[in-house]
Amino acid sequence: MRVAYISDPLYLLHDTGAWHPESPQRLEAVEKGIEGLRKHLKFLSPIRVAESLLETVHTPELVASVKAHCEAEEPIDADTVCVRGSWDAALAAAGAGVVAVDAVAKGEIERAFCAVRPPGHHAESGSAMGFCLFNNVAVTARYAQRLGFSRVAILDFDVHHGNGTQEIFYSDPDVLYLSTHQMPAYPGSGSAAERGVGAGEGATFNFPFPPGSGDEEVAAVYEKRVPQILSHFRPDLLLVSAGYDLHERDPLAQFTVTTEGVRRIVRAILGACDVPAVFMLEGGYDLAALEASVRVTMEELLRE
Repeated sequence: MRVAYISDPLYLLHDTGAWHPESPQRLEAVEKGIEGLRKHLKFLSPIRVAESLLETVHTPELVASVKAHCEAEEPIDADTVCVRGSWDAALAAAGAGVVAVDAVAKGEIERAFCAVRPPGHHAESGSAMGFCLFNNVAVTARYAQRLGFSRVAILDFDVHHGNGTQEIFYSDPDVLYLSTHQMPAYPGSGSAAERGVGAGEGATFNFPFPPGSGDEEVAAVYEKRVPQILSHFRPDLLLVSAGYDLHERDPLAQFTVTTEGVRRIVRAILGACDVPAVFMLEGGYDLAALEASVRVTMEELLRE
């Protein structure tokens, strides 16, 4: 299986400070997770996307606001930090998925893992929040649509609901969004009743679980429900918001998913339909758990 790994030292310029869980050390853990697998991977570098591409999913006002916050080194909120290096990091984080989709479209790869930061799935069309400046997976999905991938499915196993991704595509019938997440938890959205609006009604699927939920509850969605849902939707591209804060060791939530549970989820996603898949790093704040989770993810991506 031809698998790309996309990352860049630019992401380390997003310096959130010693206290912040979304730290540059997360990428060091990810790099450790791919040790021993490097010879099997195709290493690609992201591009820094143009602001016009960001504006396919975000308002011009948000893009300008994030840029101004980065230049002034002013936080957007108590959790969402900006420094001067954050701007280039954010452009490159959005650009990793673009490079992955281009490589897929050219037939160079079948799968990709984008080791990016800052993460993206909380960023809404008009709001940066929850550690996220721009919505990386949403930019990737919209770019893929422009490139000719007519039906895109986004699967999100981060322990926190991807409110931004849902909001951006809530009325789009050609982008499916499916999330498993803890409830109650930040950001408070993601009830099972949230199913989309207008033409997009029925293209949003939320599976909230209470604190303490683990392998059997969460993995079962991907093993049993996801194949049925994707069979009906018939995507030609899978995008995955890979948030490893669902792990039992993670300090920011209370799921009890094990490393082998992560493997089950990834294996089920890849087996659900035979289309290219691009994974985008979201959360995951225990460094040992992040390393182990990325390792099993990459092992599954490399499986035939």
